[in-house]
Amino acid sequence: MPVSQSFKATNEEISTAMQGNGQPDTPNEAALLALMEKTGYSMVQENGQRKFGGPPPDWEGPPPPRGCEIFVGKIPRDMYEDELVPVFERAGRIYEFRLMMEFSGENRGYAFVMYTTKEAAQRAIHFLDNFEIRPGKFIGVCVSLDNCRLFIGSVPKEKTKEEILEEMRKVTEGVVDVIVYPSAADKSKNRGFAFVEYESHKAAAMGRRKLIPGTFQLWGHTIQVDWAEPEKDVDDETMQRVRVLYVRNLMISTSEETIRSEFSKFRPGAVERVKKLTDYAFVHFHNREDAIAALHAMNRKAIDGSVIEVTLAKPVGKDGGRKFSQRGQASQHTSQAQ
Repeated sequence: MPVSQSFKATNEEISTAMQGNGQPDTPNEAALLALMEKTGYSMVQENGQRKFGGPPPDWEGPPPPRGCEIFVGKIPRDMYEDELVPVFERAGRIYEFRLMMEFSGENRGYAFVMYTTKEAAQRAIHFLDNFEIRPGKFIGVCVSLDNCRLFIGSVPKEKTKEEILEEMRKVTEGVVDVIVYPSAADKSKNRGFAFVEYESHKAAAMGRRKLIPGTFQLWGHTIQVDWAEPEKDVDDETMQRVRVLYVRNLMISTSEETIRSEFSKFRPGAVERVKKLTDYAFVHFHNREDAIAALHAMNRKAIDGSVIEVTLAKPVGKDGGRKFSQRGQASQHTSQAQ
């Protein structure tokens, strides 16, 4: 069977595609045919998965943005698109449904569903997580993180962002950018690691495969390579309430009082409190408007000779406002901003 086999609108072709890998006839061929005829979507089987849609027949423009895809687990192994798609269509219009398949013809128990909007994906998570899809069978639904970023460790500390970017583009394809943080002790050096951003998850996966430890060297020695833990998406409604700024690239010697003073210059008394940890800090404001104004006023400004980066802090606690994430680490961790 070729790498990609399309399902067309005949029973014979559906049967051929399903049997192409030595798979037995499945009892739902007619149901799959009816589903495709009803929706106008195509179906393609390749590399251990079946793709339904992607894009819909009348779709124009680029694929949906990040945040539109969900992961579905604990699917009964004998359940297929003819039963699954109608369930997930209740949340919104599906761009693509990918069901992972076994050689035997059963599914692997999980799938990925990409919706045309983030709102539909969120509805699916809210309404279909722990949904009883068959008597006594409950599926799990959560956001799918399409990771496009690798963590590269053991980078020589004297290497600049430009040098790292140039080297990564030589040895892997699809590199969009590299993220490098200066050392807390010496801002002229990096911290010994970098994040490499790729144009797609596939490009990142291919890069990781090539750079796995023990098989590849950069600058004369073995590097560490792993997936960078992606930032957790926070819904827009929650972010609209955030009044805390995350400040990165501070000097170790910079005090909380200095940070408070600098962030209060545009409006005295605007800062509620400051929590500094090593070379980063969380700056809490009494109201969101002042936080937004300070973000625009202070981002890329210098404090004690170091150019800082300022962003809105992303809540990670269940209450949406007490705990915030420090971004840019290989393994994302949280810091109590109090």
